[in-house]
Amino acid sequence: MGIPNTLNVISNFPFLVIGVIGLVLCFYKNYFKFSLQGELWGWTCFFIGVAAVGVGSSYYHLDPNDARLVWDRLPMTIAFTSIMAIFIIERIDEQKGTISIIPLLLAGVVSILFFDDLRPYAVVQFVPCIVIPLMAILLPPMYTHSTYWLWAAAFYLLAKVEEAEDKVIYKWTHHIVSGHTLKHLCAAMVPVFLTLMLAKRTTETNRISLLKTWKVSWTKVNENGTRVESGEYVYTSVQSEDSH
Repeated sequence: MGIPNTLNVISNFPFLVIGVIGLVLCFYKNYFKFSLQGELWGWTCFFIGVAAVGVGSSYYHLDPNDARLVWDRLPMTIAFTSIMAIFIIERIDEQKGTISIIPLLLAGVVSILFFDDLRPYAVVQFVPCIVIPLMAILLPPMYTHSTYWLWAAAFYLLAKVEEAEDKVIYKWTHHIVSGHTLKHLCAAMVPVFLTLMLAKRTTETNRISLLKTWKVSWTKVNENGTRVESGEYVYTSVQSEDSH
């Protein structure tokens, strides 16, 4: 096709597509039904970062070198730090989360532009990967469909495995597709899941963490290992009257 490192370049295209779609829907008649101003700002930064990944990573992979590497990493830090701010807004405190958007974005930019050491960038990248799934499980959600966060985390974990096994996958596929190409495609599923979550979710009236939901859900298994009963409880308040 006349494109150097073709698959590593064009596999970034989904980031651009979903980033633009998400950005448009953020402002199109309040399609995502944001109830907080900080949410709009946070998700706007996230989708800008996602769209920029499609451009910056493609630019880097056309001619991989140190000078271009910053344009590959910078958009990713914008997306990661935006997600952290969003989680603080939704799960901890709206005001603190909104205020944290700019400091978190600056921390991400500084880790890329002012350090030759990769450790600050690694912190910015991997801390959200650990903290966000834990927060999604432990903290009560403001909205429904919280499990989409876990699906997004699972695909990102798969992407990192594919990146680590780049050469092995390239060998297994007879030098057709590298692990790095598959990493791009799996990582692009993260904003896809989050966009679907935004489109489908509603305000959670009974805020219970996923962990508590799992605790009150159970499955009884008979002696042969066959499922015989499954149920889920939702706690509600019930008024009672004293009997006379």
